[in-house]
Amino acid sequence: MDKKNTNQYEVDLSLKLFVVLTRALQSIKKQVEKNIKSFNLNPTEFAVLELIYSKGEQPIQKIGEKVLIASSSITYVVDKLEKKQLLKRRPCPNDRRVTYAVITPEGTKLMDDIFPEHREAVHEIFGGLSAKEKEVLISQLKKLGYYAEEIDT
Repeated sequence: MDKKNTNQYEVDLSLKLFVVLTRALQSIKKQVEKNIKSFNLNPTEFAVLELIYSKGEQPIQKIGEKVLIASSSITYVVDKLEKKQLLKRRPCPNDRRVTYAVITPEGTKLMDDIFPEHREAVHEIFGGLSAKEKEVLISQLKKLGYYAEEIDT
């Protein structure tokens, strides 16, 4: 192949990769969301609850960036989880502007009950890949993500 054809091939390959990656992500998300909905939670509620379950209490203002949801949605999600008695708010004693989301005993029990099942469901969804393939894919996707972040378009 000459240089012009090689470049066109790489451009076409990049577009194909984008489509394949997007479709794969859609299929994976659909299966994960189906699993989460079986626990009577929506994906955003689950993400917030899982964060606090795994990492401990979090400032409500910081939750959005950690679970990749709009900060405008966080108050609504925390309100819903509070109504379900899975989270509670705790004011910061040192800074009145900060409020923490804290998991309740009911929230901890729910996550103790459902998280092992969720972990197995995710493992099953990724069952089409070997451990080595998963390691390689993780490395390559991180490399791609870091590169994409640096592009100034």
